[in-house]
Amino acid sequence: MSKKDDDDRKVVAENRRARFEYFIEDTFEAGISLTGTEVKSLRRGQANITESYAAAEDGGLVLVNAHIPEYQMAGNFFQHAPRRPRQLLLHRREIDKLSQAVQREGMTLIPLEIYFNARGRAKLKLGLAKGKKVHDKRETSAKRDWQRQKARLMREKG
Repeated sequence: MSKKDDDDRKVVAENRRARFEYFIEDTFEAGISLTGTEVKSLRRGQANITESYAAAEDGGLVLVNAHIPEYQMAGNFFQHAPRRPRQLLLHRREIDKLSQAVQREGMTLIPLEIYFNARGRAKLKLGLAKGKKVHDKRETSAKRDWQRQKARLMREKG
């Protein structure tokens, strides 16, 4: 993805905990099949993907347990279920590659962020991840603390 594409996107929801809990091996950009009220809720910046994951079902990938709240302005007739499974839109080769990695290698598909690209389409940044052990998490936090302390020392020295 070029630098220009990074500037033109509007991030709606981010899974900040994912990089602490998992080693992210590879990332993919997927479209999401949404209803009208879901898109309007996303445009208002309302979404939570912290506890969600992607799974292979019926020859495709599905985003499970992502919370997009109801759009209050629509009334009761046209509402969606906030935690319904949402179809992810990827090429067949990518779907096959990801589902094989999950089945054979024991990896997990974690949503990293939901955003709108420059053309106004809702996209999901999906990470192919492997879970961290407790000692890996301690090592990550120690490394992060050292980087913070090193930056503070460099700032004080000039």
